Amino acid sequence: MSDTAQQNQPEQPARPSGDDLRKPPSGKRGGGDPATRGRTTIADGVVEKIAGLAARDVLGVHAMGSGMSRTFGAVRDRVPGGTKSVSRGVKAEVGEVQTALDLEIVVDYGVSIADVARDVRENVISAVERMTGLEVVEVNIAVSDVKLPDEEDDEPESRLQ
Repeated sequence: MSDTAQQNQPEQPARPSGDDLRKPPSGKRGGGDPATRGRTTIADGVVEKIAGLAARDVLGVHAMGSGMSRTFGAVRDRVPGGTKSVSRGVKAEVGEVQTALDLEIVVDYGVSIADVARDVRENVISAVERMTGLEVVEVNIAVSDVKLPDEEDDEPESRLQ
């Protein structure tokens, strides 16, 4: 190889051997920025919970999920020891640096569906990106129902307070 070609190639740092891993370098700890020492993975369920809670915080969102999933969820919620599913109606696909979300919501009658969808999208993107550091590439929202004022709730309030 010519001298010019050798000068243009970046130097690759050698991976420390077993002996080097046991002895700290003199004068300083570690080797560079701590954020670059390892890998963090985030499960789909984590992103789904964050997105579900953020979507429920938006005024005009009555519930999350389709009628069938809400019915099963209401039954599961009544079982002793059962917990409310905050990720109901949310599906996430998580990559190394990006995520995409699909949400299914029920809106209250009388609200602007376009405004609610925009507010849900903004709130979900903000919460997920802030908490996970992932870039949210899309939030698809399906409005599966409208809650009318005179309809009974699928998920009645608990009698316990």
